[in-house]
Amino acid sequence: MTTTTDVASLPLAPRNPLSLRELVKAMRDLDTGQLVLRDAGGPISRIQFGPRWLFPPAVSVFSPEGIRDVLGRNDQFAERCLVHDEVRHLGGDSLFVLPNAPWVPRKRALQPVFTPHNVRNFGGHMSRAAQSVVADWGGGGEVDLDVDCRKVTMRSLGRSVLGLDLNDRADAISGPMHTASGYTTDRALRPVRAPRWLPTPARARARAAVATMRRVTNDMLQACRADPTRDAPLVQALIAARDPETGQALSDEDICNDLLIFMLAGHDTTATALTYALWALGHHPDIQDRVAAEAAAVGDRELAPADVGALGYTVQVLREALRMCPPAAGVGRLAVRDIAVGGYRVQAGSLVLVGIYALHHDPQVWPQPEVFDPDRFTPEAVKARDRWHFAPFAGGARSCIGEHFAMLETTLALATIVRAVRLRSRDADFPVDVPFTTVAKGPIWATVTPRDRGSGLR
Repeated sequence: MTTTTDVASLPLAPRNPLSLRELVKAMRDLDTGQLVLRDAGGPISRIQFGPRWLFPPAVSVFSPEGIRDVLGRNDQFAERCLVHDEVRHLGGDSLFVLPNAPWVPRKRALQPVFTPHNVRNFGGHMSRAAQSVVADWGGGGEVDLDVDCRKVTMRSLGRSVLGLDLNDRADAISGPMHTASGYTTDRALRPVRAPRWLPTPARARARAAVATMRRVTNDMLQACRADPTRDAPLVQALIAARDPETGQALSDEDICNDLLIFMLAGHDTTATALTYALWALGHHPDIQDRVAAEAAAVGDRELAPADVGALGYTVQVLREALRMCPPAAGVGRLAVRDIAVGGYRVQAGSLVLVGIYALHHDPQVWPQPEVFDPDRFTPEAVKARDRWHFAPFAGGARSCIGEHFAMLETTLALATIVRAVRLRSRDADFPVDVPFTTVAKGPIWATVTPRDRGSGLR
């Protein structure tokens, strides 16, 4: 472990040479802007918009070693950053945004809920949701993958989390989610922000959006309190959760806050991963047919969580999709003391920007990074690869707690859809927005045709 003396002797990260205008543009393009920063300033560079007392420096980190130094640490060197503060102020305390001290007992209470074993108990709705969308496609035709994958995710996430189909409450969930996430990210990225006490139309809309979503989560929580047998698996699991060290249960407010963030983050990330994977397969018929054959070999029945072990190539496809289009383009931390990152000193008070998109598109790490190649994730390749070359769910103590759930759900959906239909993507590019997490900038058009009966579930 690097000592304080060692850190003090290290040089500061070199200043990024881009102009102020170029820096601002790159910082607002949260995915491809990382490549601009890296090409100009290298794998680690310092971004300074003005005097340190007015604008704390930001340090962009794109190398595996640097990302390890930021995310792989166990000491309390950093707190969540501005965007997390904005989400916390708007949506309340949740596992995603809590500072380190109160985060520890919340993580202890929630971790058992999201083990691979327990996730199978509330993660089996995706196959049925995917099959219902396939049924809507009927004899085939032109479909918008973005719209339909959102339907799949809303239905599955709703059943798994709240025990209801969120498509039935789309007006109360989907629109408000985008309003709230767009507001928090836009505010966090502004060099100068209006004080929170100042009423603005954008803040009013965001608060109304959160209130709308909170009514949905609170209604279901109270229904589960009244009926412990109600089929709302994740709500019931959160009600039963206890801190194993103190025995403390979660309050109703804590549960609603966590449900809110699970919906906010889980919907967009899962929908985008599924949409991108299907779009990529629509350009690679040979890979697509291999996924279909693997899924068909499981049997002519609904796929279940226990089948994921037999869907190894499908998982490889999904991981390659997550590499090329990571659900979180980057994550941020606020250094609370001087730390060593990639051989440089990062000063206390600096915003540390970890570029997952740049990592996943680094030709030094991934040869021909723009080529879609699931064989990058064979068991042998995964075993030989450095842990910090692939980080779609971040890493370290504060990695995404829903990783197992997301992988399970998306694998089942991908296999279910490709087993039933053949896709041909119409668009050469996959445009995205990054308001909070990465989302498809739809429509994403594809032509679908049913596979023959021997290839999948009808």
